[in-house]
Amino acid sequence: MNTTTHLVSGQFVLYTLMAKLAVGAIVATMLVRFPWFRRILLTEKRDWPARLVFAASLGLPLTLGVISRLVLDYQAADLTLSGAFLAGLLAGPYAGAIVGVMLGVPPLFASIPQWGALGFAVGCGFAGGGLREICPKEAIWHFSPLFFMGLPRHVWRLVRRFQIDWVVILLAVPIGLELIEQGIGMQWPDRLFVLQPHSWGLWIAVLISTVLSIAIPIKIWNSARIEHRLQEQEKLLMASRLDALASQINPHFLFNTLTSVSSLIRSEPEKARTLIVKLSGLLRRLLRSQEHFVTLREELEAIDEYLDIESIRCGPQLKIEKHIDPATLDLIVPSMLLQPLVENSIKHGLSQKLGEGRITIRSLREHDHAVIDIIDNGLGIAAAQASRVKGSGIGLRNVNERLHVIYGANYELQLDSVPGEYTCARIVIPHMDVPARGIA
Repeated sequence: MNTTTHLVSGQFVLYTLMAKLAVGAIVATMLVRFPWFRRILLTEKRDWPARLVFAASLGLPLTLGVISRLVLDYQAADLTLSGAFLAGLLAGPYAGAIVGVMLGVPPLFASIPQWGALGFAVGCGFAGGGLREICPKEAIWHFSPLFFMGLPRHVWRLVRRFQIDWVVILLAVPIGLELIEQGIGMQWPDRLFVLQPHSWGLWIAVLISTVLSIAIPIKIWNSARIEHRLQEQEKLLMASRLDALASQINPHFLFNTLTSVSSLIRSEPEKARTLIVKLSGLLRRLLRSQEHFVTLREELEAIDEYLDIESIRCGPQLKIEKHIDPATLDLIVPSMLLQPLVENSIKHGLSQKLGEGRITIRSLREHDHAVIDIIDNGLGIAAAQASRVKGSGIGLRNVNERLHVIYGANYELQLDSVPGEYTCARIVIPHMDVPARGIA
């Protein structure tokens, strides 16, 4: 009979320890889903509002767990030690003490008040905070639930080489706190609630669960930190790549325009002077705006300035038509995306054409995408040469690569042409609008 009682009690201890770890993991996962909580994790130097938010975010769900244990009067493990210690370890001694107060106050109002709970919980918070003050911050984030796999190597380094190994210290402190809690709870069971293991195996399980209930949230939160840093690196990499692509466009356009100016200086100096004034206005716009993305309305304004320059060069034979869907004017587009296409139409489609040259700029919305067409009535290109032309010129290749980088491999520049009749350069991109006040 006695053996059966011990077996049932042992099974109950294991079940409640597993539930304890599951609750800790669920709380950690739930919190890290909130952007404001992730922002707190990303910096090690937190101001007081951030510490208070961290303490409240972690302390409230754990306090509810303590209250439910007291109200339902069931003998199950809670996260008092782990929660207070974890708060101190990640947010400092005072944040740990605040969580300790939150977890230690409810047991004072139990049917049999547990007078030692408050002091012990606050002490765990200060213990975690004190360890944070002396421990390298990255060592804390490297504390893994798989600590036991490298434990012999860490212990060997500590004993043989007399080197401080923070993994061993991060293991030893919560284990020491758990032993103190067990000692107090077994000596004065009415002052501090503890599970009372009946065998050495259960003792070891209790100690391991205490360490894991600290290591698992750290692992979850560190994974979120690493993921955020990788996303930031990807954003920086994309921004750098877009900068490099944009720097290819501007010199290319500037070189072509200056070549036109040089050809007009002797024959038509007044036209050359006007061309320089227009060019300076366009360059001023480019220097003022450093955004990678603009609205289609702003992009068309830049195209108008460019076409003013080309109209001076080409004369009245160049005609411009626009068919712009008003629903697309607030569409977000990459900056300087259309200018290379218009420039290509003039340079390769219309410059060798006899008679009137016409460029049509058209935009429309189709479901959740926007379609932008640059059409000229120039010489055109053969269908077999379309892919080669798209990948050979600086401007077209640049536009195509920017579409790949920003929107993915499925988005690319489309060329449709009939020799001697027309060429249409089409861009299809996801339709995203911004408020009228600007683009972030």
